[in-house]
Amino acid sequence: MIAAVPNPTISAPTVSDRHRLQTSQLNVPPRLLLGPGPSNAHPRVLQAIGMRQVGHLDPCFIELMNEVQELLRYAWQTDNSLTIPVSGTGSAAMEATLANLVEPGDVVLVGVNGYFGHRMSDMASRYGAEVRQIHRPWGEAFSLAELRSALEAHRPAILGLVHAETSTGARQPLEGVSDLCREFDCLLLVDTVTSLGGVPLFLDAWGVDAAYSGSQKCLSCPPGISPFTLGDRALAKLRARKTPVANWYLDMALVGKYWGSDRTYHHTAPINMNYALRESLRLVAEEGLEARWQRHADNARLLWDGLAAMGLKCQVAEEIRLPSLTTVCVPEGVDAKAVARRLLEDYNIEIGGGLGELAGKVWRVGLMGFNSRPETVLTLLKALEQVLNH
Repeated sequence: MIAAVPNPTISAPTVSDRHRLQTSQLNVPPRLLLGPGPSNAHPRVLQAIGMRQVGHLDPCFIELMNEVQELLRYAWQTDNSLTIPVSGTGSAAMEATLANLVEPGDVVLVGVNGYFGHRMSDMASRYGAEVRQIHRPWGEAFSLAELRSALEAHRPAILGLVHAETSTGARQPLEGVSDLCREFDCLLLVDTVTSLGGVPLFLDAWGVDAAYSGSQKCLSCPPGISPFTLGDRALAKLRARKTPVANWYLDMALVGKYWGSDRTYHHTAPINMNYALRESLRLVAEEGLEARWQRHADNARLLWDGLAAMGLKCQVAEEIRLPSLTTVCVPEGVDAKAVARRLLEDYNIEIGGGLGELAGKVWRVGLMGFNSRPETVLTLLKALEQVLNH
């Protein structure tokens, strides 16, 4: 037997090395988050997220799960049975809809008029879809005539549209779209990440078959949990699949058993994020949807009027402009990134820059949930004016 020879060049750390691993206490600056998200969480939501945990199968938590589902149905104006929060950010809920509804070879038609139409297309292709696209310039919306022509030409299994395009601040009208989808026997899948809780949204009345959202926008909750819903037609497609859902973590045939009557373990739910989401949805219900939508519209109008008084223009036409997110055109000769940096460093205000085709051309200003208040708008307008004057 050959004895092991110690390697003289490798030594184990000693107790005295531990001081090198110590860091200072966390100190987060008091940012006013007025970009495309996240928005500032409501104080009551932050209080709820810090409550002590129970187990994810505890009777107390199961009761909370029921409440979250009912509150989500109210916020979305739907009776869909499978209406749940996905354990992950909004992109996880986006992926969940595509992972569950797309089978290899399905034709998926995506309306691309901004960055997130491209993301939806990318995700669908990864699950084996034959992706087709229709396009509008960034910041514009599709007409029913355009959608009809595309459905007739491509005959898709799924039509994917972004209701609130976060990259442009444009709202896609949905009235009448489901009638077209039923005529051409396809499902209507809708991205509501920047509209849920801030913009009028009626899933059942508009015939939406599948939708997803995020917690960190108009719901005033930290990121990390994301609303998801499937209607009856979407559930029928899921149950008729010939192949297993390719994503185990997001397989609603499995996850749905945990959120359904069985309460069968699938994965450990993010307990505290569910506390936070429940509180954010309680705030929506307390205020009432119509009052909440009106508040967002009123504060957006205050912003738009203030920008106009400064000689600044909005990129999206008013009739389809989101009250939750405004794209502001950067004036000629102004460095968009420098302005955003000054607002952050001098005033603790975060706004977003343009994505993709709009990079360097616009600022994205979010007035979402708790941040949609007159004092917030006036604070931003005053700081922006001072920065631009310099």
